[in-house]
Amino acid sequence: MMTTREFAEKITSDGFAVIPHCLEMDQVQWLKAALGQVDTTSSLRRGDQVYAIRNLLDANPAIHGLANSNNIRRLVEPVLGAQCFIVKATLFDKRAEANWNVPFHQDLSIAVRGRVAADGSRSWSEKKGVLHVQPPIKVLEGMLALRIHLDDCDESNAPLRVISGSHLYGRLGDSAIDEWTATHPFVSCSVPQGGVLAMRPLLLHASSPAITPRRRRVIHLEFAAEKLPGGLQWHHISMASNN
Repeated sequence: MMTTREFAEKITSDGFAVIPHCLEMDQVQWLKAALGQVDTTSSLRRGDQVYAIRNLLDANPAIHGLANSNNIRRLVEPVLGAQCFIVKATLFDKRAEANWNVPFHQDLSIAVRGRVAADGSRSWSEKKGVLHVQPPIKVLEGMLALRIHLDDCDESNAPLRVISGSHLYGRLGDSAIDEWTATHPFVSCSVPQGGVLAMRPLLLHASSPAITPRRRRVIHLEFAAEKLPGGLQWHHISMASNN
């Protein structure tokens, strides 16, 4: 088991770390039950099946409790500091009816409250009623995501694939991503139920269709620790207090 220092150092150097045991099984079952009560207004569907919920913090207050629990804070604070806060949460629910493929990419957009002409921000979009923008690279470098697994995820069940160290090279264009994927090996991040994959948003990552498409639910939490520049405000201002 990694020490707190080893975990923080691995996030700094590799851009990711797997924590096999984070939540107890009763906590996992509680989360599954809570997700059954989620408002699916912001859900993404294939047919009648929900495979993602974008604005999970808005959809269920239980997610705030999860983000501020000791089990989660003890992972985030050694990397971002005690002042860090949750800014976004998403549910991914991969299953036989929604067995998608996502090529290697970086997570470049954040959820914000309003459109302002901030230097270094670009590519505005709206996702399920929430504004998103690509902020200055410094913002993304100061964030951490935790992917909390509510089901076992092994090689047959579409583990996230990551390229170690790729987060250290800023925003990568399409040609740079192609070069990285051609010249650097990827790591498959198998995570058991109740485990967590911690990662920097700028880390190159991908998701293939599952070979055995059993259910794979992941709560993706995004944390930051700084006020946004240029008048931008985090979407979850009540939680972040813009500090």
